[in-house]
Amino acid sequence: MSSPHSPNQNHLLAALPPVEFEPLAVHLELLPMALGQMLYEPGEQLRHAYFPTTAIVSLHYVTESGSSSETAGVGNEGIIGISLFMGGDTTPSSAVVQTADHAYRLERHLLQQEFNRAGLMQRLLLRYTQALITQMAQTAACNRHHSVEQQPCRWLLLTLDRLSSNELILTQELVASMLGVRREGVTEVAGKLQRAGFISYRRGHIAVIDRSGLESSACECYAVVKKELDRLLSDTRYRQNVSGATR
Repeated sequence: MSSPHSPNQNHLLAALPPVEFEPLAVHLELLPMALGQMLYEPGEQLRHAYFPTTAIVSLHYVTESGSSSETAGVGNEGIIGISLFMGGDTTPSSAVVQTADHAYRLERHLLQQEFNRAGLMQRLLLRYTQALITQMAQTAACNRHHSVEQQPCRWLLLTLDRLSSNELILTQELVASMLGVRREGVTEVAGKLQRAGFISYRRGHIAVIDRSGLESSACECYAVVKKELDRLLSDTRYRQNVSGATR
């Protein structure tokens, strides 16, 4: 019986043809990711890259006062640790597990070695980095110009795109921390969305009932990020479409 976990669940890894994937596959380490687990802290030397499959990781910036907000989320579409191939090796942000599940880990020198071969992996990583930059820029614009009602809708939709179900396990405190807003504001928005029939909320769980309704309540930022991600990574499904090519 095959394992329910596969590198193919990560779109970047799934894009590699077998001749490029197999030498890398033997070094991929499947890891469980616990909710709230810190993958790296600001200024810390990065030792590994992470390819989420069923987990979602939040990139955070923490101020001197201790306040924080999410700059981007990373799920099965991407990689944690772009500094390793962009030449920085450290980052001023932190990476925290937002949705517990699994990811594959790769030692930094192996990622750097593969990137420096200047093959398909390099092109995929650079395109993903552009998509990540778009997400960060759009998050900054959204936090500045859009309402507290619109921001959670954008965040929920982006999170939902990375999951295989319509239910999210999280608390209002966590959402407030991600968005850098007051918990009371998130409580009010959750109540409005539930009364509208878009979501069902109980402590620690949010189920999306009417996705189209949620999209209508979101600002344009969700569509901008999704469109750019789809444009840049539209061909990252190579081995997923090849019969019998799972691991």
